[in-house]
Amino acid sequence: MRLSGKRALVIGGGGGGIGRAITGAFGNEGAAVVVADVDLARATEAADALGEQGATAYPVSGDVRSAGDIDAMIQTAVDKLGGLDVLVTVVGGQVAFVPAVKLHEMADEDWDTIYEVNLRYVARAVRAALRVFLAQGTGGTIVSVGSVTGFMAAPEQAAYGVMKAGILSLARTVAAEYSRDGIRMNVAAAGAIATAVANAHVATEVVEDIPAGRFGRSEEVAEAVVYLASDASAYVTGQQLVLDGGVSVRGPFS
Repeated sequence: MRLSGKRALVIGGGGGGIGRAITGAFGNEGAAVVVADVDLARATEAADALGEQGATAYPVSGDVRSAGDIDAMIQTAVDKLGGLDVLVTVVGGQVAFVPAVKLHEMADEDWDTIYEVNLRYVARAVRAALRVFLAQGTGGTIVSVGSVTGFMAAPEQAAYGVMKAGILSLARTVAAEYSRDGIRMNVAAAGAIATAVANAHVATEVVEDIPAGRFGRSEEVAEAVVYLASDASAYVTGQQLVLDGGVSVRGPFS
């Protein structure tokens, strides 16, 4: 029960894919969870599943592209849970939202879309959570699901890579500015993870370039997020934990 007594909000896709795995892991580890998803039915299903396991969980719907919705989701978590100890941001991507094209071919509106669903909402949610943490005076932890594209080249996904790099920079700033307030932020940088979206857009041949010989599982990302959210990582902040099956360390001739 590594998260026993923790009050957590999983925002952006908390009811499906990697987000669902994270909410499930949090419930299993003793946290009370608010599951936030643009699809209320999906959030409700995830929260109900946690409730059946004996965990405390509440669903909430909201669009991460809306500043008002983000504030409302944070406030709902505070109201339902009596405070907030952990914020997890999940949703992101490029190919699910706009076409994959070379940088010079990318339209301004598509770039803005990727900014909106990968970085801007994270910054908004982080700022809102920081205000809550500071007002409570008891610290807090933020974990963002990032990507190896934040530190590796991402052909035809330049905007996505830029935004994921921005999340790591944000985490480093939080570490530098708020560590003495007991507030931490880290990034779980994922490689190719087997989700419905990835299965629809990532060629199966990609697995040949993964040293581990397989795609990662959502549950493996969730396990990393649990560690980063727990007191086991109390001295870890401003860092990224890479979950890529060895992709980022493979040489060009190996």
